[in-house]
Amino acid sequence: MTPPKSEGGPWFPKVEQKRHFCHKCKNELVFEVKLQRADTCPPCGVDMHVCKNCQHWDPSAHNQCKEHVAEYIPDREKANFCTFFTFRDGAPDDTSAQVAKSRAALDALFKKK
Repeated sequence: MTPPKSEGGPWFPKVEQKRHFCHKCKNELVFEVKLQRADTCPPCGVDMHVCKNCQHWDPSAHNQCKEHVAEYIPDREKANFCTFFTFRDGAPDDTSAQVAKSRAALDALFKKK
């Protein structure tokens, strides 16, 4: 079966452009080659192959990882040898508003009289 042709020429599958950001400085990163374990962020110098840059990292999950068979990593901001590492795609979430709202709720709950 031959792929359908578009009006402008041969048909090519649509490839989504992935966007990667540093967990620390939030700058967008462009990789010309595959990320290596010892690579660092050019603007801020932190390690890139870390849990906080991985799509499986979840602070609310057991061992802070959604991958159940991954070994425990004690420091989430240092380069590691995890074989499940997959760089997180997309812009980092801005949690500052959520943190401020939670802090205000706690302050209201535990305010001094």
